[in-house]
Amino acid sequence: MRGHDLAALRRLNTIAVLRFLRSQGPERPQTLSQLAAATGLSRPTVDQVVEELTVQGWLAEAPDATSGRSGRPARRFRFRGESGRVVGVDIGLHKVVLLLSDLAGQIHASEREDVDPQMGGAERLAYLRSRIERFLGDHKVRADELWALSVGVPGIVGESGRLTSVIVPEWSDFELARRLADAFPCPILVENDVNLATMAEHWRGAAQLVDDVACLLIGHRSSCGILLGGRLHRGHRGGAGELGLHRQLGLARAHEALVWRGERPEGESEVAALARASAAGDPDALEVLDRYATCLAPGIGALLLAVDPELIVLSGGMTPVGEALVPLLTRHLREVPVDVVMHVPRIAVSTLGEQGVALGAVRKALDTVEAVLSDATAPLPSVTR
Repeated sequence: MRGHDLAALRRLNTIAVLRFLRSQGPERPQTLSQLAAATGLSRPTVDQVVEELTVQGWLAEAPDATSGRSGRPARRFRFRGESGRVVGVDIGLHKVVLLLSDLAGQIHASEREDVDPQMGGAERLAYLRSRIERFLGDHKVRADELWALSVGVPGIVGESGRLTSVIVPEWSDFELARRLADAFPCPILVENDVNLATMAEHWRGAAQLVDDVACLLIGHRSSCGILLGGRLHRGHRGGAGELGLHRQLGLARAHEALVWRGERPEGESEVAALARASAAGDPDALEVLDRYATCLAPGIGALLLAVDPELIVLSGGMTPVGEALVPLLTRHLREVPVDVVMHVPRIAVSTLGEQGVALGAVRKALDTVEAVLSDATAPLPSVTR
């Protein structure tokens, strides 16, 4: 074998060991024998790779869990998720959510803050930049520790990263990543918020065991993210799933049915009141949700015929009423007038709450880390301890 062939082989061996240890998480360190069995590499090769990765700062030896037993314990190693950080951000019309994760996907900090919905585009950009900087400063994240920053936005994001938004009109034909690049010296990713929510559901939510998924945002805005074959389907220009922009499908005005005039204690939101009343079987609340489901059904029915997903996940601000909404929506979908019997898949309610989009942003940021760690054409960089 030629020299560059041997270097490539060593790099592939390194990728195999690193990828497996990273997949096990910090709670499942592995012995050299376990690594050899899992990767198919010889014990001497694994020993050499582990030694190099430990020196580079990617691996650490785990504490001995067999204290008190006779004989020399087998050494166990883990991936050092703490060797770097990524940040996921959800900047919506009314709020910003920030999550700090290590490279193993462990969330170490989360923050949420209300945002003035009347804030203009330039002011919102300045606020976003300063808010992220404060978040990093509060949690003592150094610039050299930050591997990626991922931001979820309400709008269509093209392949080049150019944003088109009807929620923040001044952010149309806008390159948010470029505007943030001077403040954060790391890869900056921008993605549609519902697409990120879909990724989060597949990673840690209701769709972990399903690869064909439609994630529907419900509330004052209706939109959809689509996952096909386990991969996010963005469409040619990034607009796949934006059914709320089609006026004749009814999704754009569905939220107008969500009017609750019943009992509402001081301080209780309209959504919380509607959820409480519907859970108690209040007929007026169930009628409100039934009207809402009637408005949603034609657009979702069109999506089912086009994509035929295995699962629909309801996410967004109206998930508190999700359990009462699911049977109503299922019934109305079965009544959508079509020439054939339309299959209505299982409908689940997201349990990720307000962190769903930011969690998907973390997942997208970690995918860039995965790309670096899996690149067989470049040497693996060392990391600080």
